[in-house]
Amino acid sequence: MTTSPVLVQDRAALDAALDAQDEAALESADAADSGRPYLRAVVMTMGALHEGHLELVRRARELADAVVVTIFVNPLQFGPAEDLDRYPRDLEGDLRLLTGPGLLGEGDVVFAPTPDVVYPDGDPVVRVGAGRIGDVLEGASRPGHLDGVLTVVLKLLHLTRPDVAVFGQKDAQQLAAVRRMVRDLDVPVEVVAHPTVREGDGLARSSRNAYLSADERARALALSAALRAGAAAADAGEGAEAVRAAARRVLDDALTDGDAVDYVALVDPATFADADTTTTDALLLLAARVGATRLIDNAPVTLRADATTPAAAHEVHGDRTAGGAA
Repeated sequence: MTTSPVLVQDRAALDAALDAQDEAALESADAADSGRPYLRAVVMTMGALHEGHLELVRRARELADAVVVTIFVNPLQFGPAEDLDRYPRDLEGDLRLLTGPGLLGEGDVVFAPTPDVVYPDGDPVVRVGAGRIGDVLEGASRPGHLDGVLTVVLKLLHLTRPDVAVFGQKDAQQLAAVRRMVRDLDVPVEVVAHPTVREGDGLARSSRNAYLSADERARALALSAALRAGAAAADAGEGAEAVRAAARRVLDDALTDGDAVDYVALVDPATFADADTTTTDALLLLAARVGATRLIDNAPVTLRADATTPAAAHEVHGDRTAGGAA
């Protein structure tokens, strides 16, 4: 029989559940006399869970003795014209998915607060700023988005008291911003990245994939195909400009008049500065609107020192469109 995790939805219940985790860990450590430190891991989600989220939870389960999963649709990271109200919510379904071998069980915690629990005084006056990382790409297309992400991430880190926080690499700019925040603000947590989880046909798993019609989903495969084309150009010794162009051609050929490419960029994965002639390990990032749904994807590429074309500033193409984090 599978034992379910503890569902809590307010701060007092969360504190009690975390204290119970600590007490159980101390009892277990005393009994085993193992000397191994007790670790808690957190996985932060906005719900509407899919296999990509569950892979993060499995990784957290491997890394830590106790796991907390947060489910919270954060209003701070949605712009005025974005899909906060439309964002899918299914707490009962999420709890079913989270429970089972290798996932959550007895003593683990699901924290699913409402906005008034996370922001008891309404919109916070003091927020975390993403700085330079928040000014480009997702930050330029969605002003204030990464500030909202970092503000809630920092609050949830304080509330859940983890040793380890597991994030997916699909939201690469978010991951870079979180890592920089943890470093710059001396937050006592280890940030662990997990590779993007994809469907069998290459589409990156996302809660927003549910919005796609069959035809739109077929066109959305252009994003992963574009990443492969860019990586192939890099492997062939092409420079940054040619890598971006190869990815852009695939998107232009596959997307229709009702779609729009937001950006195709090649950057340093730590700073999100444009790749240049000194960059070897780079990150190719794409954002596009397929029908009414905005999708992002990325992949690492390796640029050779003898690349045949010079780097250029990243290109931003098409309409800037609204969307949210997956």
